[in-house]
Amino acid sequence: MRPSSKNLILDASIRVTEREGITGLTLESAAEEAGVTKGGLMYHFRTRDDLLLAIQRHLTGAWEERLVAEVGKPLQEATARELTAAYARVGTELGASKAELAFMVESVNHPELAQVWTDLMVHLDAPTQSADPEDVDLFLARLAIDGLWLFEATSATPLPGPVREAVRRRLLGLTGGATTA
Repeated sequence: MRPSSKNLILDASIRVTEREGITGLTLESAAEEAGVTKGGLMYHFRTRDDLLLAIQRHLTGAWEERLVAEVGKPLQEATARELTAAYARVGTELGASKAELAFMVESVNHPELAQVWTDLMVHLDAPTQSADPEDVDLFLARLAIDGLWLFEATSATPLPGPVREAVRRRLLGLTGGATTA
């Protein structure tokens, strides 16, 4: 089955952003990277804002699919501990994408774009109103997972493998999540 032109354009747009940053992403650069005409791209995305919103949904949809697969049930049915453990496993396996960071930062001043990330992350909000040590561990794990992701997205030097694996194991310990094969 032939991949959808829409998904090819979204993936191409992410590659452009990974390479050139968010300012390098234009309708023209996305069309060229995807191997379609600008008109072909505009059939799916009339404006750059339409494209940005679709990319946000594409990225968060991929994250949600991975989290649901890891938890083994709909996110709204999982406990905070199950969700944070799944987030730790997925977030520490995937590594970081400069493009994802660029799209998240771009969303800060655009409520419609920000809402896409908020809709996903609301499931991952560990209890922050409780001083219970287990809830504090979940919150610390969430902060550390986000921090590791940010470090990897912005650092020119990756963590050495053994250090990254030790950090991963410690995060999984905080969440009570076991490593997966």
